[in-house]
Amino acid sequence: MSTDERRMAVLSAIVEDYVSTSEPVGSKALLERHQLNVSAATVRNDMAALEDEGLIAAPHTSAGRIPTDAGYRLFVDRLQAIRPMSKGERSAITRYLEGADDLDEVLERTVRLLATLTRQVAVVQYPSLTRSTVRHIELVPMSPDRLMAVVITGAGQVEQRVVPTATDYTTGTGAEALARARARINAATTDRRLADALSALSTLHAEDADTEDSLTAGILAALEDALAEERQAKVTLAGTANLARAQGDFPLTLGPVLDALEQHVVLLQLLSVEAGQDEGVAVRIGTENPVSGLQSTSLITSGYAAGDEHVGNVGIVGPTRMDYPAAMAQVRAVATYLSRIMGH
Repeated sequence: MSTDERRMAVLSAIVEDYVSTSEPVGSKALLERHQLNVSAATVRNDMAALEDEGLIAAPHTSAGRIPTDAGYRLFVDRLQAIRPMSKGERSAITRYLEGADDLDEVLERTVRLLATLTRQVAVVQYPSLTRSTVRHIELVPMSPDRLMAVVITGAGQVEQRVVPTATDYTTGTGAEALARARARINAATTDRRLADALSALSTLHAEDADTEDSLTAGILAALEDALAEERQAKVTLAGTANLARAQGDFPLTLGPVLDALEQHVVLLQLLSVEAGQDEGVAVRIGTENPVSGLQSTSLITSGYAAGDEHVGNVGIVGPTRMDYPAAMAQVRAVATYLSRIMGH
């Protein structure tokens, strides 16, 4: 075993013991609990080297050592594989999640399950619905100079706009012109995704002299608002009480952590982390988090899909002292089953 491999084994042992006991780890305890097959002097030298590298540190009140954020990061990066869940655990996840009737209940069950499995705070991002399509666009005359444009999306969302017009669509001739415009507009947008429908309607706006500019502009505005609303994703979370169980892991108070978790904009910012490509799991540790209130926590996330399309992320927030291999496996497993349900 090389010196680097041996020191990595010592670091891994320190991480495992500290996560298990929440007590700083000394060289004597390492030798008693782990088959390191080296002398006490070698372990002390390795611990000194790890401390010099900033991977472990000594709390003021103890002769033992605890992992630093950098130590946890190296430990996570060196994991050879994410520990798989048992067949029974996987079956339980499937049964629990598939018992839900609608999207809200699926996501509520997802966070409750993940919070229970990991004993951390679980959070899930609602799926991005920018894949919604235009179902129909209706144009309804209200007066000689006003018209109501109604955009109905495939997700059932309705956007309405009152559009001023230069043409009186309440007359017989106007009604015929409106029918032609309605047909052209729906031909360009129906069953297209909102963003694609916007593009198609912009092209129609430029090329079709018969469709009144103000009419097309009003529908474009309604489509843009529908798209903006669907991009305003939301989150749901569970297991906040789990933080109290780990209160000793937070240096001062839980207040900043709880404040950050209450802000859904913050959670969305955190969940926007791209999942790692190798195992589909991303880990942010301590000060790697951009939110000051959460720099005493770690965030583990994984993406979930609907069909072939990534539509959201699911993850956990907890103290940096956590069982990373197990938590990563649990987050990945729940995300995988959520993808299966979303793809039905």
